[in-house]
Amino acid sequence: RVHTGRTRGKGGGPSVVAEAHVPSGGRLARARELLAVPGPFPAAPPGSGLRTVPGNAGCPVVGHTFAAIRDPVEWGARRLARYGPVSWSCGFGRRIVSLVGPEAAEVVLVNRDRAFANRQAWEFFLGPFFRGGLLTLDGEEHLRQRRVVQQAFTPNRLRGYLDRMNRVIDAGLRGWRPADPFPLLPAVRRLTLNLAADVFLGLALGRTADAVGAAFVDMTRAVTAYVRVGAPGTRWARGLAGRRVLERFCLDRLPAKRAGDDTDLFGLLCRAGDEDGRRFTDTEVVDHVIGLLLAAHDTTTVALNSALYRLAKHPEWQDRARAESRALGTRFAGWDDLPRLRALDLVAKEALRLVTPIPVYPRWTARDTEVLGHHLPRGTLVTVTPLVNHHLAELWPDPERFDPLRFAGPARVDRYAWAPFGGGVHKCAGERFADVHVKALLHQLLQRFRISVEPGYETAFDFSALPVPRDGLPVRLDRIG
Repeated sequence: RVHTGRTRGKGGGPSVVAEAHVPSGGRLARARELLAVPGPFPAAPPGSGLRTVPGNAGCPVVGHTFAAIRDPVEWGARRLARYGPVSWSCGFGRRIVSLVGPEAAEVVLVNRDRAFANRQAWEFFLGPFFRGGLLTLDGEEHLRQRRVVQQAFTPNRLRGYLDRMNRVIDAGLRGWRPADPFPLLPAVRRLTLNLAADVFLGLALGRTADAVGAAFVDMTRAVTAYVRVGAPGTRWARGLAGRRVLERFCLDRLPAKRAGDDTDLFGLLCRAGDEDGRRFTDTEVVDHVIGLLLAAHDTTTVALNSALYRLAKHPEWQDRARAESRALGTRFAGWDDLPRLRALDLVAKEALRLVTPIPVYPRWTARDTEVLGHHLPRGTLVTVTPLVNHHLAELWPDPERFDPLRFAGPARVDRYAWAPFGGGVHKCAGERFADVHVKALLHQLLQRFRISVEPGYETAFDFSALPVPRDGLPVRLDRIG
């Protein structure tokens, strides 16, 4: 073992143990790579007219890993001020080029010259935990599988999902009891997991809910582990165990889904085929189900907690949204009711700006290319940083202020100034599902409860995995008529 100590963020922030278990074979090479200090970034080819990417490696061994996790917005702003929109640093044992700003985001996400690939980049960050989904596919295989997956998100399918969502939300909220404090994070996480299981799997989790929920938490926390070997007791090992739990959960239920005619997403993926009649293999179905459950459960939990935190701190917006919901005259929002929930739409967009569920989008350069006049050689790991972009003062005046009216006017000229769902051919296939999910839940919740916090209360979001409130978001929950 190579002990390099423990780093703890300020104010009880993320704690990462930088302890490498040095095994043999390929893992030994990976351990040596983690401990290596990269040299300068490769120079731009002479006569190319391109600039060499500026930057620095950071601290020995860990690079900028802990600083970027502790406060990614502040870290990104400092890098931008020092080096500009394209810079390199070291994190997680790799040299990484960070791209800040909507122009750089558009170059990578639209990927007009097909220089940027997904598979190697996402596999580096997601490891074996969320493999095989749309995020890790490229080219024709990505388009083929995306066409199949999108069959589960047509308007007619979403209408059917909304009916199921409303029933699960109603049952879940019936179990909430007024309290001060009431920890919102675990309550929302439990509700979104049950909803995702019902809509996507056609299952009530029951006694398996705790095990499935814990598996997702362990997997998402493993994604940002610095030590990426399966030594007992490490985040990585817990993540691998979580993946096995979810694989077994899905595989045990897959034969019945293959044979049945269920209309949930699991059943649809088992039977859906492309234009050539090719169906997903068992492995592909399981990979897609786990990836989609992550999107419907964990990332939606982030969006809901961000929105509820702001609604608790800004009762005027809570009252405005509640008034619109009551004006519908129905406890359950129907498909045609959703566009009338204008206040919730504005709140949700601003909440996604302030706390972006996926803070970075990684890519891998499949060949030599350039971004904003900077040379990027083949094999470069790059990250687009929507979370940082969403807090740039030149794009968002007074960026830390909660102001849903930012989204009430005409659309922004540069659409990549706000990109919580990515862009291009890899834009989130479930974006519309997420919108329906968030509005349906908040519509019911605000008609049942008022949420509030003490004056001056602030929470901090932990970015050591998907961003969540570090304190569990304790609020006062009061029942209303």
